[in-house]
Amino acid sequence: MVTRAESAAVTRRALLDAAAELLDVGGPEAVTLREVGARAGVSRGAPYRHFTGKDSLLTAVTTESWQRIGDQVHALRADSALSASDKLRGALLTLVGVGRGQPHLYQMLFRRRGHRPEDLGEGLDRVRRQLCGPADPAADRVRAAGRFQDEFLAIVADLVGERNARHYGALLLTSAHGIADMELSGHLDTGKLHTTADELIDTLVRMVADAGETT
Repeated sequence: MVTRAESAAVTRRALLDAAAELLDVGGPEAVTLREVGARAGVSRGAPYRHFTGKDSLLTAVTTESWQRIGDQVHALRADSALSASDKLRGALLTLVGVGRGQPHLYQMLFRRRGHRPEDLGEGLDRVRRQLCGPADPAADRVRAAGRFQDEFLAIVADLVGERNARHYGALLLTSAHGIADMELSGHLDTGKLHTTADELIDTLVRMVADAGETT
């Protein structure tokens, strides 16, 4: 016999999957609680029993995405068959791969402060948050993104040491984000620049590996 908690977990899972699919297809504008509920095959009121509104739903989607990316980077870090350089290359390509395969999600992951779902709460979202107290709907997302960063910095530290990990980590992440954004926007034109995202990632890894050998 299915318990109420198990049934609620199944419903929440279906809602999150439906929201992620709609986001992939049409961006944030395509994600409404009505469309998500219909796609998930649940009652019209079911989404509101799990999320305060569209914004909290999108925050949950981005949280799960950071958790998944963090898991992938952790798996790379724990793989003893990979060299330190291969682990770093894999971690950077994991980020770029999200941009390639799920561009709307990628843009959600890297939205500026003030433009993230939890910053935009309007209507029922805002009212419900006022009634339910000061709980921060972004706390889980921040923790998940922080875990990814910790896993990534641990990989970088294997190449350049703990003391230099944050400096080179910031350089690598900003570079990878720029590469992904250039590729997404179509400005990484191989006809003019004569390179690809993968070649640029390889160059970054070599540069950091060489820096590690001299520190």
